[in-house]
Amino acid sequence: MKKGDVKKVVLAYSGGLDTSIILRWLQDEYDCEVVTFTADIGQGEELEPARQKAEMMGIKEIYIEDLREEFVRDYVFPMFRANTLYEGVYLLGTSIARPLIGKRLVEIAEATGADAVSHGATGKGNDQVRFELTAYALKPDIKIIAPWRTWDLHSRTKLIEYAMRHQIPVPKDKHGEAPYSMDANLLHISYEGKALENPWTEPSEDMFRLTVSPEAAPDKAQYIEVDFECGDAVAIDGEKLTPAALLAKLNEIGGRHGVGRLDLVENRYVGMKSRGVYETPGGTILQVAHRAVESLTLDREVMHLRDELMPRYAKLIYNGFWFAPERLMLQAAIDQTQQTVTGTARLKLYKGNVSVVGRKAAKSLYRMDYVTFEEDTVYDQHDAEGFIKLNALRLRLGKMARDS
Repeated sequence: MKKGDVKKVVLAYSGGLDTSIILRWLQDEYDCEVVTFTADIGQGEELEPARQKAEMMGIKEIYIEDLREEFVRDYVFPMFRANTLYEGVYLLGTSIARPLIGKRLVEIAEATGADAVSHGATGKGNDQVRFELTAYALKPDIKIIAPWRTWDLHSRTKLIEYAMRHQIPVPKDKHGEAPYSMDANLLHISYEGKALENPWTEPSEDMFRLTVSPEAAPDKAQYIEVDFECGDAVAIDGEKLTPAALLAKLNEIGGRHGVGRLDLVENRYVGMKSRGVYETPGGTILQVAHRAVESLTLDREVMHLRDELMPRYAKLIYNGFWFAPERLMLQAAIDQTQQTVTGTARLKLYKGNVSVVGRKAAKSLYRMDYVTFEEDTVYDQHDAEGFIKLNALRLRLGKMARDS
């Protein structure tokens, strides 16, 4: 695209150095009107400075929206119904935030008559894919501007020089090389780059924002109870909370006990491996609690089938296919499994660990009269003999055939 091809663009704007430079670059490169969109998804930063900076740069249409409840209710909770983990460990804190931001970019573009959207994701990362797949899925004719793939500002030094040349305020800590980059929302904080690029280097303890180190956590364990209704958490210790408030409280509790740290080398969708460090205290607790309630309330074959589907579902979210038909199909199946997942998990938090110490459900499939080691009147142990022989029949026939 060149100057004149775009009349109005909606920019995902954080108010930080990079997106402020992008804002000015869009104005210069395309001579177009820019609309800024800043989402509060629980990153813990004051957003009013983003408005002030956008106004200072001549922006007339500024959108700043609190999306915390929508984020947890419509994105985090549906994902957690599947106990979703990418590559067995990652709770997808960054991945799950991108479709919501991308959706709002498109909606604001339609509301303001913009013909393009823009983001600050780099050409090496996953986020460019997530934003753009979302945009194209919801508005096939949308134009997308990804500055990091087209401009020549490919170093921190060049970015700062550009900012100084155009009177864009540069935070003092940006004049030096930061040890890592950070992305935060209500589900997690991710850290990557710089000092962390060496996978042998241990993260510095002063890097972490949400959690204390397990060594510094209290010497006394804390017990909590998490209530679920149809697969979603609704209360902590009997206190009903909104989705966002509940996750925020679990973050506070888990962070105090050093829960939810993860150091991971993952496979990016664009083909390279990447080392990231994550803090997901509330999500870690939520996942353990949800699984505990499911252990009482889910049919065996339903649970096993859902668990087989989960890696594919996780891969779709990680790769940016939240609005793809196959993810929607899997979500419908996953949501169906959760109709019976209502109950309470009792957890023990201690020195970075979350342990299940109790679970209960009104419609539990766990029956004391069947599982007891004492004498019972409901289970005929002789039935097991025929059950075993029928299951062994093909094994016996196979061995006989091989030996003949």
